[in-house]
Amino acid sequence: MVNLEQRLAETKKMVDRGDYFTINRARQYGKTTMLKALERYLQNDYVVISLDFQKLSRKDFETEGLFVKALSREILKKAGLGDKIPEEAAEGLRIFAGEKEEYLHLAGLFDCFSIWCESSFKPIVLMIDEADSAANQQVFLDFLAQLRGAYMDRDEIETFQSVILAGVYDIRNLKRKFADHEEQRLNSPWNIAADFLIDMNFSAKDIAGMLYEYQKDSGISMDIEAAAGLIYDYTSGYPFLVSKLCKLLDEQIAGSEDFKDAALAWTREGVMEAVRILLMEQNTLFESLLNKLEDYPELKDLLRDLLFQGKDIVYVVGIRSIEIALMFGFVKRVKGTIVLANRIFELLLYNFFLSSPEMQRSGIYSAALKERNQFIRNGHLDMSLVLEKFALHFDELYGDRNQKFLEEDGRRFFLLYLKPIINGTGNYYIESQTRNMERTDVIVDYCGEQFIIELKIWRGNAYNERGEEQLSAYLDYYHLKKGYMLSFNFNKMKQAGIREIQIGDKILVEAVV
Repeated sequence: MVNLEQRLAETKKMVDRGDYFTINRARQYGKTTMLKALERYLQNDYVVISLDFQKLSRKDFETEGLFVKALSREILKKAGLGDKIPEEAAEGLRIFAGEKEEYLHLAGLFDCFSIWCESSFKPIVLMIDEADSAANQQVFLDFLAQLRGAYMDRDEIETFQSVILAGVYDIRNLKRKFADHEEQRLNSPWNIAADFLIDMNFSAKDIAGMLYEYQKDSGISMDIEAAAGLIYDYTSGYPFLVSKLCKLLDEQIAGSEDFKDAALAWTREGVMEAVRILLMEQNTLFESLLNKLEDYPELKDLLRDLLFQGKDIVYVVGIRSIEIALMFGFVKRVKGTIVLANRIFELLLYNFFLSSPEMQRSGIYSAALKERNQFIRNGHLDMSLVLEKFALHFDELYGDRNQKFLEEDGRRFFLLYLKPIINGTGNYYIESQTRNMERTDVIVDYCGEQFIIELKIWRGNAYNERGEEQLSAYLDYYHLKKGYMLSFNFNKMKQAGIREIQIGDKILVEAVV
């Protein structure tokens, strides 16, 4: 496990201050793990009521009475709370759990909570997981309103020390329109919530700490810093992805045919294999993400532009497509712009968009599919031949298209050409620091080898020479001696084809289309 001590200590400070707040993160971001760890962390100083709204049925939210019955029942069922509930409050909860719904109201339940809070030997913290699963129910808004009222009156009436609601959707921004409660369309009773700014991503240091514990337990020797850095590079610390890669490395890759020595699994080659396996499996996170693309067409358009057109998308508050992309974890904010959240999501999205029937019916995909066997020689990818053949096919198929087509679709067709060649064995991603309309660097990993291909729009010889120098410097960073450049040139007098250029101790293979 990653050490959560610092995050728990920071969260406890919010509880100690009496903050009411929400923990909003994307699916499988460690929210439930955090709440369970927090419950244990707080138990010396607080009585913790920890509930999960997914355990309530849709019927439980149909009326106020049914909701009071269900909530009372769930509290009474919680192991360990029995001797911490004063008898008067316990008796009230038992009555609510068994009473007919028409006689039950939230006000009575909150009176019971006040009695409990006043009599308790420790302050009480209420934590509710999956709170947003009830966000489209009017009774839930009424429940939030009661919590808000208790918060506002806490100087006069005893109530919870802190309330923590966890879910994907931010309850503070509820905008659902209720037919019989029109006035609540743009307002949420949860506007009292403090901001939860604690970073729940795992840093490379967090991952290294986890691997150090694993190494002590397993006896497997590895370069911990290097392995942690590689895992972080692909996941950007997304908790589920970190755990999943480590699980694959431990359970499937270590000891397999190609990694009989378990220590070899925790190398670049092993991590690349884990990424390949992960992207080929079905899991609930990937299914949830891809389903969102069908549910929100504007999200799909945004991500397509971000992937293929190199658009610099500035973060603007209130833009629906951007807010949806952030909420579901597709993207993150970096220096006022939005970028893909991590390389694995980027690869997942490339595979999704490039696997559409429309894309796979294209001539460039068919050309690569027919010739894919010639690009692999003795298990090695011949990237020079890939560029040479792509330039040939692209000119044949699209050479008469206009400049706008080349700018917007050129790089997309190159990635589409790559897909059937490396599919199932290798992966590729875009270096985020060079993703723009004029230049994009594609990083290809294939059987432990790495290839850097710069895709750029031709802007004259001087610009081209600067690009060659930039690529040479980039190769130094990756400790490579050979790089590749693909130039989309709109000059009708261009010399299409492929050539090799010697720059210092580097070889650059350049293809012009």
